[in-house]
Amino acid sequence: MTIRKGDKEDLPQVIKLIQELAAFEREPHAVETTVAQMEKDGFGEQPVFEFFVAEGEHIVGLALYFYSYSTWKGKCLYLEDLIVTQSQRGKGIGKLLFDKIMLQAKAADAHRVVWQVLDWNEPAIRFYESLGAAMPKEWITCRLTREQIQQYGS
Repeated sequence: MTIRKGDKEDLPQVIKLIQELAAFEREPHAVETTVAQMEKDGFGEQPVFEFFVAEGEHIVGLALYFYSYSTWKGKCLYLEDLIVTQSQRGKGIGKLLFDKIMLQAKAADAHRVVWQVLDWNEPAIRFYESLGAAMPKEWITCRLTREQIQQYGS
């Protein structure tokens, strides 16, 4: 298994992993992102994300991240998705991807790494707890949809 930086040619397989994750998270029709959109957003003039892939004969895992900024701490790395295809789970691939994220965070001198996990995803929660991750219950995720953004202030 090789963990490497992702490139444009990986995006069709990346989208398949994202769709698999959406189905696992009980939101199979929620993915709107396309290969073209990801190519623009990840490899255009102002890339907003980067990713690593886990690859054997084909891509079986993904760790997609971007940088955010904490007014209290400084630069942070946000791990948007850590995905391993279902048939390859339990083989240590997620740990290899997470290790690569941590190396990236160290190289970037990030003050923290942040991510989310669904409260019912017990295997992921156990994995993150085994790494020593804090899971503060007092922080609530807030979001507005694209439609809400467009209508905001109208």
